Amino acid sequence: MTDSTSPLTHFDATGQAHMVDVGAKNETHRIAVAAGTIRMKPETLALVTSGTAKKGDVLGVARIAAIMGAKRTSDLVPLCHPLAITRVAVDFEVDAAANSVHCRAQVETVGKTGVEMEALTAVQVGLLTIYDMCKAADRGMVMTNVRVLEKHGGKSGDWTAEV
Repeated sequence: MTDSTSPLTHFDATGQAHMVDVGAKNETHRIAVAAGTIRMKPETLALVTSGTAKKGDVLGVARIAAIMGAKRTSDLVPLCHPLAITRVAVDFEVDAAANSVHCRAQVETVGKTGVEMEALTAVQVGLLTIYDMCKAADRGMVMTNVRVLEKHGGKSGDWTAEV
């Protein structure tokens, strides 16, 4: 039993956490795009871009980790539904002027619930992997601005973040 007046759908009328019932929803093509950034020292960014980090190809490993993160979201976030993801695309953009790497993940499915959490998890795991692979050189890296940029599909339709 849910309280339809509350915008927090993961709580019932008594305030207890529950997994949202999506059984009556229609299956639609759903897409979510999320992004985030990791800032680092210029020397650390040089290691990332040159491919000379001690642990190997930082962005290649981070891309695979991000994809794996999207696939494992329901194992990490307790009330997320396990989804049959149909596509995960992860891109990294090096921003030398800001000593940063930007991560962008697009996740897709055909299902009854959206993939925003999977896109956010992909970005965070990708950024965490960059941190892990470079922490010996720079423990002060900062992950920031992780957010959903857009979502498509489902009853609520399309949504795009304000700039």
